[in-house]
Amino acid sequence: MKSKREGGKIEDEDEAKRQKLLQPSTASPPPQPAFSNALLPLATYDDDDEDDEQAYLGNPVQNQENGPEHQEGQEEEDDDDDDEIGVAQGQRKRMIELRRDCPYLDTVNRQVLDFDFERFCSVSLSNLNVYACLVCGKYFQGRGQKSHAYTHSLEAGHHVYINMQTEKVYCLPDGYEINDPSLEDIRHVLNPRFSREQVDQLDKNRQWSRALDGSDYLPGMVGLNNIKETDFVNVTIQSLMRVTPLRNFFLIPENYAHSKSPLVQRFGELTRKIWHARNFKGQVSPHEFLQAVMKASKKRFKIGSQSDPVEFMSWLLNKLHEKLKSPKKKHSIIHECFQGELEVVKEVHGKAIADKKENGDVLNNGTGSNSAAEGKNVITETSRMPFLMLGLDLPPPPLFQDVMEKNIIPQVPLFNILKKFDGESVTEVVRPRIARMRYRVTKLPQYLILHMRRFTRNNFFVEKNPTLVNFPVKNLELKDYIPLPAPKGKEKVRSKYDLIANIVHDGKPGEGSYRVFVQRKSEELWYEMQDLHVSETLPQMVALSETYMQIYEQQEQH
Repeated sequence: MKSKREGGKIEDEDEAKRQKLLQPSTASPPPQPAFSNALLPLATYDDDDEDDEQAYLGNPVQNQENGPEHQEGQEEEDDDDDDEIGVAQGQRKRMIELRRDCPYLDTVNRQVLDFDFERFCSVSLSNLNVYACLVCGKYFQGRGQKSHAYTHSLEAGHHVYINMQTEKVYCLPDGYEINDPSLEDIRHVLNPRFSREQVDQLDKNRQWSRALDGSDYLPGMVGLNNIKETDFVNVTIQSLMRVTPLRNFFLIPENYAHSKSPLVQRFGELTRKIWHARNFKGQVSPHEFLQAVMKASKKRFKIGSQSDPVEFMSWLLNKLHEKLKSPKKKHSIIHECFQGELEVVKEVHGKAIADKKENGDVLNNGTGSNSAAEGKNVITETSRMPFLMLGLDLPPPPLFQDVMEKNIIPQVPLFNILKKFDGESVTEVVRPRIARMRYRVTKLPQYLILHMRRFTRNNFFVEKNPTLVNFPVKNLELKDYIPLPAPKGKEKVRSKYDLIANIVHDGKPGEGSYRVFVQRKSEELWYEMQDLHVSETLPQMVALSETYMQIYEQQEQH
């Protein structure tokens, strides 16, 4: 009898312990729900769209904790806690199993993977919760039992998928997560990463990289796909990639994490892909960036329609500045690199002013300090205005040519057309009203963008001025040709510039194509780039073309 009572007592104690496990204790915190665990999100086989993303977004420490060392310990803990979490959560959701070995890893085909295109499901065209099939490269939405990725895994027998946002890899239809170091190269191509130390060393790196097809490429000097008449975008991007502070800023996503603009994010992604040393291909497609451009510009710049790189450069820099500045900081990396200042003196005939006043127009828009001096019926206004680009006027080509001279192309030195900004040369303008303008540079930018006004539009068609501009590739000394502001204190005037990018137009106006010459800093070599075509060239060849836009870099003070 005694033993029976003892047995009953033991059973009662077991029952009490079981009840205690099921009830939340006031002394110890309740067990964490499964979805708060960043490493083991829940599979949702009835609702496949957004649970993964919500689990991911709710855990900002995801990226720091996603290493294999952390996961080893985590996996052991989760094995112990499975039963309790299952009781706490009920039967609607279950834990994702994390496995190191997957029998289908040898089916992954890196040759077909291309993450340059928009992340839309190839069936539903949705951009929510998109997975890429690592066997055929297609994109599908979700991974639950009713999802397109799940269906594809059954129909095609393709079993390995990566979440395009969380970078987690899953095996379908089994549904477990794969944790294998061999997949790291795919994650790096999907989302290239740079440490600050790597960014600092970029311009010292002379090492070539090898793509999967065996071709060699130089990081930063990769070709860009011309999707359809998008060479005006390609030459602009390749030129901006030579602007070191701008490139370094966009290589670290934390620098612009505050901006929600798709244009800013896509420009950053494109910059990281161009400079990445572990790409699967020796070229990059700017497809996602172009989609962001089309949307942000309201289709002013679009695929399939040739545009002007000068207009595009101006629009892009202003739009990036607008999206990067914050209410606290009114300046941005764009203005730090490219913004200079001009003093503008405008002389307007007094009669024109009187007519404007009668029509109710305001004489001055208040952009700077203005001094009006009425003499000889002329009013003078002086103002200061910022600039990101300077437009230079080419001399008109001769109207008539001798028989012997018909093959001679007119030439002009850069210094002659820079005189427009010496503060004395007069420029006649017609719009918005007839005026005489004088310009003087009062602040030089770190990177000077020059635009040769090669195209003029008359009432009937667009004309192209074929005049060649002779310019130095190194040591452009501005102070010899235009008056510059006096330096503050003990500072020296930094007026010496080196060319880093030269955009050229070939062909007829309104048609033709664009190419660009850029310098690779690590070796000081010049390369000619036209879409996917990249080839080394001589510095002397850079100056023998119909230059359209140039970027000069200010030399460091010694």
